[in-house]
Amino acid sequence: MNKSSIRGIFLSIILLFSITLISIPDNVYGEEINANSIGLEETTIIEFTNELDKEINTFRIWLGADFNFKSFKTEKGWTGEKTPQGVIIFTTSEPIKKGESVKFGVKTDNKNPGINWKAVDTKSEEQGMGKVLPDELPRVVENIETPVETPVETPVKTGVLSESVFRIVPEKPNVGSSIRVTGDNFGYSEEFDFYIDNSKIGSFVTDENGHFMTTMKIPDNQNADRVDFKVKDSEGEEKKISLRIGEIDNRIAEENIKLTVKGIPNVIHRGDFLEVAGTADPNSAVTAEVKNPDGEIINSRTAEVDSKGNWVLESIIVPLDTPFGKYSAIITDGRQELLKTWEVQTDKVIVIAPTKLKFDLGETMQFNGTGIPNEKIELTLEDPLGKELYSDVIQLDESGFVELELETDHNFIKGTYSLIASQGIEKEFIFAGMAVLPTIPVNLEFDKLNYKAGDIAYIALTGQPSEIVSILLIDPSDKPVGDTTSITLQPDGTGKHQIDLAGFGAGVYSAVISKGSAQSSEVFTVGLQTGSGDIEINTTKLDYNPGDSILVLGNTGANVLLTLTLFDENEEEIRVIETFSDKNGKISEGSFRIPSSASPGMWTINAKSGSNFDTTEIEVLGILEEGMIISVTNSPKLDGVNDFINFHIAGAQQTVAIEIIAPDGEIIEELEFPASGSGEINQPWMIPKETEPGIYTIKVSDAFNSAETTFEIE
Repeated sequence: MNKSSIRGIFLSIILLFSITLISIPDNVYGEEINANSIGLEETTIIEFTNELDKEINTFRIWLGADFNFKSFKTEKGWTGEKTPQGVIIFTTSEPIKKGESVKFGVKTDNKNPGINWKAVDTKSEEQGMGKVLPDELPRVVENIETPVETPVETPVKTGVLSESVFRIVPEKPNVGSSIRVTGDNFGYSEEFDFYIDNSKIGSFVTDENGHFMTTMKIPDNQNADRVDFKVKDSEGEEKKISLRIGEIDNRIAEENIKLTVKGIPNVIHRGDFLEVAGTADPNSAVTAEVKNPDGEIINSRTAEVDSKGNWVLESIIVPLDTPFGKYSAIITDGRQELLKTWEVQTDKVIVIAPTKLKFDLGETMQFNGTGIPNEKIELTLEDPLGKELYSDVIQLDESGFVELELETDHNFIKGTYSLIASQGIEKEFIFAGMAVLPTIPVNLEFDKLNYKAGDIAYIALTGQPSEIVSILLIDPSDKPVGDTTSITLQPDGTGKHQIDLAGFGAGVYSAVISKGSAQSSEVFTVGLQTGSGDIEINTTKLDYNPGDSILVLGNTGANVLLTLTLFDENEEEIRVIETFSDKNGKISEGSFRIPSSASPGMWTINAKSGSNFDTTEIEVLGILEEGMIISVTNSPKLDGVNDFINFHIAGAQQTVAIEIIAPDGEIIEELEFPASGSGEINQPWMIPKETEPGIYTIKVSDAFNSAETTFEIE
């Protein structure tokens, strides 16, 4: 390569990473996240500017079906992670505030990619989403000649453009009201769709200048909350603004609002979590008296009715010792009276509940109950942001008794914590609150992983009683499949939905359930086959301690179904997972975990697809000193939150002192926690952001014994 070529490339790279990007003008009608990008060959720089009052700590970016990320760069203080689905997640512990911006660099396998993006704030709420196309970076030339000007025909503008703008009148709309929507610089004489979040509420056609003015009505069942108003073209490109929708304007409470109640299903189980609410005479009080199967009053509760006629009882958890049988409640507001009946039954095989609904910081969070006797049960505790704080596989004895105790400290955040208990095909979700009463999050679960084209997929839904949730399907190219579907949950907070998969092509899909800013997603596959090539699997390390999670990586054919099985040192089956390879044949599965009661020895993981299989071995260690056991596990990275490690101590007595020691011998943290009645401590520890990489030591001691082990911070 000659010197001038090298100099040209060098100048291009300098210009690419030092150019000041032209920000999209502030949205004069509403706050937003502005995105702009510029590209050279396969390299693209994308800049996000925060014009919101919210602090943004996470950006997710992904490409269309014909593009793949090869590498990426971040600014200082940001980290990036590429998921198996091809999404890059950028996170930081120092969120960008209003008026601040951040740049990321990505390299793709093709030129000029359209980059889809989503911005998430520090409360894990989506604050913006869109797609940006890179402007071409002016090339560096050494000899500039005056070009001969020739007439250039102005291209026809179509769809949603970078300069497209629209606004809502009034700027503070209300539920059920009509709004005026007007916009400019859209495609000429084209039809566009108008959305509130993911729900389409109307269409319109622009004039020959790309201008439009139309009237839309906000649905009566729309929640009063911050939403995204969107204009979409036929290709799915969109322009949006974020505004808050208020309550129905000038609502005058009727003198005679009907007494209603929701949240009491016909069948209730021990350990169930209930949220009971309804309507009644405004500015009054509602009283509920509960009678047992013998007709005796066993409980009485009161709730105030607001000026609009709404009331909510404090959350209820059904005690684990509640006698089975038929119960009733008389609810009255002093003017009207209702009789509600239900039955407490015993068809649940996993019955676990927290010892109380709301825990305070520093308290021991406790759960207990029963599962299927003499079988293993997997317990996973997640915080309000979905971060896994604890996970273990426990062998139950003949009583089936289950108990979990977790010490809390300043690392625990306020909100609803979810305990997920699984035994075979049985799964239960149990909720408890930290500093607040818990609420029931939205969730969905498919009846299986893989379907044939033309099958009917069955989905089980959970959420708050009688609420309306939305479901949106995303295809393998990250594009929506059809419109959003609205579903009203039953009084017990459950629901069912069916999807006809006729016409669905082979690939990996996802379903997203949402209610306001809360959402959950689940992956399902269509038309994946088994036995489509050799399989190679491995793990990220060879030695594991009890309680460690296992990440299995590998390669096989594209879009292949696989079965992974974990065997212990005696070749007894511990767990079976059905999974799949992505469109590039990559395997990535992190659901396996070594049980805390695991015996040391050589364990195996088997991957099988049709007649093809592969096996890899790992060694499970037993760390035991002076009667105490300690193990350390890494928690998965959470968007916008510092990394955590979890440590598990067994065989402890009374209070345990903990020291975390740096590679140079300096003690960087000293902690103390009381051991549970069973001699265990399960505790997450947040790694300080300035911590240097290296091998760290954790030492633990009580009044009788001590133990230590090491862990690595990368």
